[in-house]
Amino acid sequence: MDIIHHIIALTININQHLTVLVNNHGMLIYGLIALIIFCEVGLVVAPFLPGDSMLFAIGTLCASDAMDLKIVLVLFPIAAVLGDNFNRLMGIWFGHKAFAGRHGRFFNQENLNRAHDFFEKYGTKAVTLCRFIPFLRTYVPFVAGMAEMRLRVFFPYSVLGGTGWVVVCVLAGYFFGNLEFFDRLF
Repeated sequence: MDIIHHIIALTININQHLTVLVNNHGMLIYGLIALIIFCEVGLVVAPFLPGDSMLFAIGTLCASDAMDLKIVLVLFPIAAVLGDNFNRLMGIWFGHKAFAGRHGRFFNQENLNRAHDFFEKYGTKAVTLCRFIPFLRTYVPFVAGMAEMRLRVFFPYSVLGGTGWVVVCVLAGYFFGNLEFFDRLF
């Protein structure tokens, strides 16, 4: 129970904890944050991990030179894209298992066909824009995999969405995070 309490406290007060962690552990924190980003977008069971708020807080730390903006803007988009593509692969694997010969309420061929049609029509937009919506950024790649969205279509939009998400959130924190108005809200 104690570890769960620490995880919840870390998530709620991410800006305060990140400063202490960076000061105490330096470069190790970049790897930990990359792992958190990978897990949030790459594991269907981890949509509760901090995303936007953590990236915003990282931007404020970059503005105060506590973290290196260049490392952040290279490493974290890579983690986001890797997580996204791992999640898609899990969707492919799980989709074959979940829908094989099933005719249940959720897991039936009709639902899978509708998901496939959706991703054929709107998949590129969904993969790109879902990054900016918590929970959807975790589930859309998984469902895209279940619906067998092709890698050559998925991957470029995964790169665009993952890079865009990290850059927008980090730079928003970098330029606006230390303003009094945002400091009070955050």
